[in-house]
Amino acid sequence: MHKAGFVNIVGNPNVGKSTLMNQLVGERISIATFKAQTTRHRIMGIVNTPEMQIVFSDTPGVLKPNYKLQESMLAFSESALQDADVLLYVTDVVENPEKNMDFLEKVQKMTIPVILLINKIDELGSQNTQNNQNTQNLLDDIVEKWHTLLPNAEILPISAKNKFGTDILLKRIQELLPESPAYFDKDQLTDKPARFFVSEIIREKILLYYDKEIPYAVEVRVERFKETEKNIHINAVIYVERESQKGIIIGHQGVALKKVSTEARKALEKFFDKSIYLETFVKVDKDWRSSQKELDSFGYNPE
Repeated sequence: MHKAGFVNIVGNPNVGKSTLMNQLVGERISIATFKAQTTRHRIMGIVNTPEMQIVFSDTPGVLKPNYKLQESMLAFSESALQDADVLLYVTDVVENPEKNMDFLEKVQKMTIPVILLINKIDELGSQNTQNNQNTQNLLDDIVEKWHTLLPNAEILPISAKNKFGTDILLKRIQELLPESPAYFDKDQLTDKPARFFVSEIIREKILLYYDKEIPYAVEVRVERFKETEKNIHINAVIYVERESQKGIIIGHQGVALKKVSTEARKALEKFFDKSIYLETFVKVDKDWRSSQKELDSFGYNPE
């Protein structure tokens, strides 16, 4: 008897979906930073054993769209409600349970198994200066609020960062999976090509090293990816919306761009386990976040 199925991870921004995805898959598939809206695409990570295949999907955080890019991000999240065999709805210990009720109401109507994950429970202790009993009372209150909103969901407190509860979650997912042959080759880890991860890793470094609006106005396109047995030559273009943003990305005498490129190269060498030759360029693509044609060219099409 072989089991296989799609386990989709949804929730609001910055609750730890990408960290959870990486822990469950055992590989660094999704970029995870302290900033909200880090994930822009729907990204699959595949776990294989001889008896089972779990196809996880990480999705962008649910939000009210302000421009076309965010509309595409929301569409990725909503598409994850359509094809899941098991849905993981991730929240945390500080989030208002009634945030983005429109999306939550769609989850309420689902007939497939839903597991509600209360992430970051390790942070309850730091909020509580009294004792363990008070910490437990706080957690009980959170569980009760979510049980009222999603009465049919199983609720599991976890800490994705510390791997607390993730083994229990994985075991429960295995129990819920339907009988099915594998959907992907057993040696496949993700549905995304190598170029996608190059773009994501460069974008991650930009998220980490630049402030305010800059990271959210940036997109990365890999124009050259030439791989040999020992190394990979990569040319990547960093797109911004304004000339002023281009100057900030490059920095005085190119210092800022050099730092990002160096850190990205190190991460890429670890990811691909090869020497990387990385060249980065910065170009202006005015208002790309609001252009459907540009968004399609960058792969923001949930269909």
